[in-house]
Amino acid sequence: MTQEQLSGALQKAFEELLNTLSSLDERALNTIPFEGSWTAAQVGDHLRRSYDVINCLTGQVAPTDRDPDAYIAPLSEQFLNFGIKMQSPEFILPSEGPIEKGWLLKDLRNRTSVINSFATSDADMDLTCLDFNLPTIGALTRKEWLNFVLVHTLRHNHQLANIIAALYR
Repeated sequence: MTQEQLSGALQKAFEELLNTLSSLDERALNTIPFEGSWTAAQVGDHLRRSYDVINCLTGQVAPTDRDPDAYIAPLSEQFLNFGIKMQSPEFILPSEGPIEKGWLLKDLRNRTSVINSFATSDADMDLTCLDFNLPTIGALTRKEWLNFVLVHTLRHNHQLANIIAALYR
């Protein structure tokens, strides 16, 4: 996937996320749809927290001593396998209580806008980010991080569709 294709896919995934969350009223946004599920607001909050990756993307980097795309396929395969349940790292777990819709959407718009801007910049996407290691994998290149943001968002957009289906049965 070229940088242009990746940035376009990110834009589309972010728009779907924001449109989906915007379509719910405050009550529905904060309703647990079924046992063991997060609310739609909690999914949004989890993604919002994960989008702090921008600090890693713009932080310390170094030349990459491996294929700069090496983790794109395995991460995509894992995150787009909707048949497996994944556990979130504790540091990006969502808030427990109700989450205010306006605040959530505003912060998500801000963070996704910054990520979009970076994805379309002339930054060297093959450099390895040094400020944070993805649990179980390690250091990723900027391109791999952006792909991770994409597949992570797509996974949760799928989850949101399931939540909405359960809310309106």
